[in-house]
Amino acid sequence: MICNLLRRPGLCLACILLVLGSPARAAYPHEDEAIGSVREVYDGRLLPDIQVNTFRNIHRLFPTRTVRAAGTPRPLPPAGEPLGNFHFESRGRRWDLYDYLSLNRVAGMLVLKEGEVAFEYYGLGNGPDTRWMSMSVVKSMTATLVGMAIRDGYIDSLDDTLERYLPRFEGSAYEGVTVRQLLQMASGVRWNETYTDPTSDRRAMLEAQLAQEPGAILDLMASLPRAAAPGTRWNYSTGETQVVGALVAAATGRPVAEYLAEKIWQPAGMATDATWWLAAPGGLEIGGSGLSATLRDYACFGQFMLEGAVVAGAPTLPDGWIEEATRPQRIGGETVEYGYMLWPLDEGAYAAIGIFGQFVYVHPADRLVVALWSAQPKPEGTDAIDEYVFFNALAAALR
Repeated sequence: MICNLLRRPGLCLACILLVLGSPARAAYPHEDEAIGSVREVYDGRLLPDIQVNTFRNIHRLFPTRTVRAAGTPRPLPPAGEPLGNFHFESRGRRWDLYDYLSLNRVAGMLVLKEGEVAFEYYGLGNGPDTRWMSMSVVKSMTATLVGMAIRDGYIDSLDDTLERYLPRFEGSAYEGVTVRQLLQMASGVRWNETYTDPTSDRRAMLEAQLAQEPGAILDLMASLPRAAAPGTRWNYSTGETQVVGALVAAATGRPVAEYLAEKIWQPAGMATDATWWLAAPGGLEIGGSGLSATLRDYACFGQFMLEGAVVAGAPTLPDGWIEEATRPQRIGGETVEYGYMLWPLDEGAYAAIGIFGQFVYVHPADRLVVALWSAQPKPEGTDAIDEYVFFNALAAALR
């Protein structure tokens, strides 16, 4: 058939591919790029071009499960008044939008105002079809699924203890820890989150993930000692989110990626399938990292939250969940600027945040959502311009 088509005068190669239905038309545009290793990612030891390639190809580092897109994507029309340049002060200097995009190594930024696109930028070789790593942004999605599982009746209460749903944690430091304390990262279980320290608990979790042995990460979590009584100390822990993911899977009786697709990805109108790392082939999703999605779909998650996570006029979360999940908590007699795996910010805003500069920022009062990708050189501490000052200035510029 190909030979016959090639003999026809005036028939271009693109037309031949269209006739044949070539799968190359749908191929991921970055699939053949050279990438680094996951250890190099967490060490912050990748040259800039390889780092970018790796961040948009993390599905190649581990087995994944697909999060299926919506049949009808949400339309994102252009805003009547697009975002223009603006100036602001940060760390003793005056900056503008272009400084921020350049100096913070922004790989993509999408701004929604009232659900309309006020700004859309792709850098470092990315485009609308690029999927980019979420890092800890996905923690906020995993935590939100807990609220949905409560609304659906799979989990009875935030005050239920973990072992009711995951008996494997009986006799461990997690015995007696409530669902609420897990979401607050206030279990009291010892954890060292230092990404670049090969002896930290976070890196031990990574090594367990690299082993790809079923249950290895949860075995690690069950082996950890107690550092404080449950509910008395806040300690940021990616491992804690792995336990939350296991809770969602056990309570719902289905893969977390499937539940995410049913409850958020499809109702929110995501246009593209996402991928999510697995702890072992066919096993549990990595609840605190490893989701890879397009910029527009991250923005749609923020818009879904901004609009109250309502689907067809019906709430998908318990009453008051978003307000509770996005405000500071009282833990051990102290105020902690952390909700249910979401970060409260200035002016009533909140964000899902990942290392290397990943954000989904939501400003309810201004009806504003910002999805932001970055490729900063180290997991933390290498933002040249303060991101939170930038978000405040951006919100002010669109008022």
